[in-house]
Amino acid sequence: MILQGNQRGGAKNLAQHLVKEENDHVELHELRGFVANDLDGALNEVYAVSRGTRAKQYLYSLSLNPPPSEKVSTTTFDDAINRAEVALGLQGQSRAVVFHEKNGRRHAHAVWSRIDRVSMKAIQMSFTKRKLMGLSRDLYIENNWKMPKGMMNSQHRDPRNFTLAQWQQAKRQGKDPQVIKADLQDCWNVSGTQSAYIGALTKKGYILARGDRNGFLAVDFKGEAFSVPRWTGIKAKEVRAKLTTPESLDGLEEARNKIAQQMRAMLINANRQNKLEIDGKLANFELIKSKIQETHRMEREALHEFQRLRFKKEVMKQQRRVRKGFAGLIDEITGRRTLQKRAAEHAALKSIERDRNERDALAIDQLDERRKLETHVRQISSTKRKDQKATLEDLRQYRSITNSNQEKFIHKPHELRPG
Repeated sequence: MILQGNQRGGAKNLAQHLVKEENDHVELHELRGFVANDLDGALNEVYAVSRGTRAKQYLYSLSLNPPPSEKVSTTTFDDAINRAEVALGLQGQSRAVVFHEKNGRRHAHAVWSRIDRVSMKAIQMSFTKRKLMGLSRDLYIENNWKMPKGMMNSQHRDPRNFTLAQWQQAKRQGKDPQVIKADLQDCWNVSGTQSAYIGALTKKGYILARGDRNGFLAVDFKGEAFSVPRWTGIKAKEVRAKLTTPESLDGLEEARNKIAQQMRAMLINANRQNKLEIDGKLANFELIKSKIQETHRMEREALHEFQRLRFKKEVMKQQRRVRKGFAGLIDEITGRRTLQKRAAEHAALKSIERDRNERDALAIDQLDERRKLETHVRQISSTKRKDQKATLEDLRQYRSITNSNQEKFIHKPHELRPG
């Protein structure tokens, strides 16, 4: 059944909406945790309590709509409401349940107080849509109702449309038997005919095939086959009532050959796209590398010119310290000139050493920058080689599928365990 809920205020308006007479029948099915014995009084109690908090949306309202053609018991509604209460984290909260009947359909509304009377705070509610969607799917499967297509789990996609990265992730994760069972049940519940079932299976990456004695098999992207009655929990008689033309289906070997060819085509195309992407990255790195090299060359030339001019200034400064004329003669006689010459030589050596250290520091920084780039290039090149090697191995496996023993690939539900 479809479950739709929202946080809200407006106790008076909600109560009026739930008991309005436009429905053929209105039944106040349950009041729990209230002093009042009518819906308006009950919801106003929640409003009164909420005044002691900062909560504006002090109610949670949930509608429960089963499939129009199904006869749903009150027990089934109660079970769904109780499970929704647990999923939403509203256990033990005051609750009201109302049934509506209109135009031959019966549906229900449940309303909870969000105010925890102990802490006097509104209960935090997160990911409610996702939780209700999961419960709704479970109810469709458990009650064998035809599931709306929009409720099928979109996470389990057709691997024949994967990119190489998605394919590798799927291989690492493996396939949980519970996921396989849910896939096949989902497809069954959204399908009314054989062609619809084939279409639903195709979206999940399966091919419907003809087994022995007019049995039906779902063949997955690995070439493994799963008996439709066993894995969906549907009786063989009911399966044959929906899947009426087994003669129009491929046999197991033909289906396995077909899916192997489709998977090989996917792998070849995905590998080609991956190679183009990686080659593009490598070409971009080569462009970056050439720009870095040019930048580094300019930085070295700029440093060389800066050092040349600085050294020239330092030499001129030393020369200005040398006195001329009579004062210079005195410096020569007293030995001061010799001391000045030694100091100038020492300063020159220091300058040369300083300049060399600056050039070394720049070279090291530039090497680090280029080394990081080369590391990225090697990683991408290594990934490219590994991808190509893994793809070739996958292609060999799909080529060998046609030579495998048919019985090896037919699985019963109990033969696979969640791991």
